[in-house]
Amino acid sequence: MKKWIGRLLGGDKETEVATGAGTAVAMDEEALAAEVDAAYYRYLTASSGRNIARELEEQVLAEVRALAGDPQGASVLVPRVPELVGQLLGALSDENISTAALSAEVGRDLVLVAEVIREANSAYYRPAKPIETLEGAVTMLGLNGLRMLLAKIAMRPLIRTKTQGVARQLAPTVWKHSERCAFAASVMAPGLSAGVFESYLAGLMQNVGLQVAFQVADRICEGKVPGSGTFGVELFAASRLLSSVIAAHWDFPVEVVDAIARMGDPDASHLAQALAQGDRIAKLRLLLDAEVIEEDDSFVTTGLNGFQRRCLGKLADLGD
Repeated sequence: MKKWIGRLLGGDKETEVATGAGTAVAMDEEALAAEVDAAYYRYLTASSGRNIARELEEQVLAEVRALAGDPQGASVLVPRVPELVGQLLGALSDENISTAALSAEVGRDLVLVAEVIREANSAYYRPAKPIETLEGAVTMLGLNGLRMLLAKIAMRPLIRTKTQGVARQLAPTVWKHSERCAFAASVMAPGLSAGVFESYLAGLMQNVGLQVAFQVADRICEGKVPGSGTFGVELFAASRLLSSVIAAHWDFPVEVVDAIARMGDPDASHLAQALAQGDRIAKLRLLLDAEVIEEDDSFVTTGLNGFQRRCLGKLADLGD
């Protein structure tokens, strides 16, 4: 997996550091993020969360944080990216590659061909008439759309873990969030002068550590996970740090690694801010879809601005 993301992006690019907002605003944002995280965690673990002694919660958090200090050990707990996808992403680093050349590269794998055509016909792209050819699908997606699709295909096995227990049970919902977070972050990126693809990639990657964290919790808590929302906020923070460490070990771009590690920090990069906004919008989308909250919930009406609410609505069109 090493180097394929670097080849795709053609080298690292410096990102601006946003100036911090006022302290009161930052505190409000932090409190809102924690409330959304707690609500989402309770929803995510509703079927497997239990009241667990604080000593065991601390043990889970300590082990997840310790794994962040062992990138080699942490990275082997998740699957590797398929070699063909890595090769294709490397080919896409050429901004001048033709549609015909792209189609030829994708056409080497029939499963990938089907994925590309299905994506081009999805509710997001809404073609005027069904697209039936690979070249037509590649034209519809464009270079950046194809990059995002291939990144999603590459990252999917990292979240859809083959382990048993709680991590496996929660994997489908974690992946839904990853997809929606990636999309929302990429939509937020232009308004924050952040890279669109880098934001998408960070959204896909940020939950990899969470799947490892659920494996740890499952083992320590004997087939269960703590159900406390407060614990969930702590676990999300610890697992994002773990995700960033794994991303660095796999040679992801420095700005993507930093954005995952510092998501929610008001003084972090524009990319980190795009990721934080995308993460919140994606969590609210899942809570709405599960009817945990309503459209007029304050998380939506006052927690999101008009543009973010439109993105929230657009997420309803994403297929699983």
